[in-house]
Amino acid sequence: MKQIAFLGECMIELNGTPFATMHQAFGGDVLNSAVYLARAGQQKIAVHFVTALGMDSLSEGMIKRWQDEGIHTHLVLRDPAHQPGLYLIQLNEQGERTFLYWRNDSAARYMVRHPDFSSVMQALRQIDVIYLSGISLAILPADDREKLLNLLAELAAQGKTIVFDSNYRPALWESVAETQVCYQKLLAFTSLALVTNDDEGNLWGDKSITATMIRLKQAGVKEAVVKAGVVGCYYQHLVQNTPIELIPTAPVINVVDTTAAGDAFNAGFLAGFLMDYPIQQAAIMGHRLAGTVIQHKGAIIPISATQAVTDSFFQQRREN
Repeated sequence: MKQIAFLGECMIELNGTPFATMHQAFGGDVLNSAVYLARAGQQKIAVHFVTALGMDSLSEGMIKRWQDEGIHTHLVLRDPAHQPGLYLIQLNEQGERTFLYWRNDSAARYMVRHPDFSSVMQALRQIDVIYLSGISLAILPADDREKLLNLLAELAAQGKTIVFDSNYRPALWESVAETQVCYQKLLAFTSLALVTNDDEGNLWGDKSITATMIRLKQAGVKEAVVKAGVVGCYYQHLVQNTPIELIPTAPVINVVDTTAAGDAFNAGFLAGFLMDYPIQQAAIMGHRLAGTVIQHKGAIIPISATQAVTDSFFQQRREN
C-alpha cells in the first residue's frame, strides 16, 4: 500500500450569503485533495494529513470527520495557543467564487515551529509520497518556510516522491519575486508538478503550455501536469522528454461551484498515478472527479456524490 502525506492547512468554511443563510463546513486546498484521494483510492492508498489545529471543539470536530473519511490523523499537531483559520465563500450566478479569509493567526501557520514538528518530519521518512501546495508554503513565516524547504530537500534526497501543486495566490505573498525564489527551491526536487495554466502565466509570464513545460524541466521537475480548465490538462514526462500530450475533459453543463475543482482533479489523478495506471487514465479520473465536485456547493461534497464516479471508473478499468 502506497503511503502519502498531505501537508497544509484546513480552515472553517462558511458558504452562503452574509447575514442570511450560511452553511458551516471545512476546507483547504491540500485537505480537499486528501479527502478526495481517500475516497478515490479504493483503500489501496494510505492518506495522512500533516497540519496543526487548536484544542477547541471545532478542531476536534474536524479531526473526527477526517477520520470518518479514512484519513490518518496521527500527524496532526495540537496547539493550545491558536485555533483554525476561517474563510467565507461567496458565489456569483455563474458559480464562480470570491473568498474572504481570517487566517493570519491560525494554528497551521505555526506548525513548523511547533515543539513536536521534528517528530512529524521523522515520521515522514516512512512515507512514500509528500504532497504540498503553494498555499502550504505561503501561510508560513519566512524562516519557517525556509526550514520546511530544507527538510523536504532532505526527504527528496532519500528517495521520497515530492508532489507540488503551485496554487499561486498573490495576496498571500510579499511579492512575485519572493514567490518565484521559494518555488524555484522546491521545484528543484519536485517529482510531480500539478500546476494550473492561469497561475503559471500570472506568476512566470508563460505564454504557452510549451513554455511552462520547458521552464519546469529547467527547474528540475521530473513530470508535470498543466491543468487548463475546460480544455482538459497537458502532461509531459520531462526527464524522458516525451511529447506534450493533451488529455481532454468532458464539458460540465450544470456548474454550481468551482471551489476545489483543481484539488479534486489532483486527487483523482493521484489515485490513478499511485496505482500505476496509464497517465491518460489517471487524468481522466481527475477530470471526472473534478466535474462531479463542481456540480455541488462547497469544497467537500457528500461522499455519496463522489462514490458513483469513482466506482464506475474503477469498474471500467477492471473490465478492460
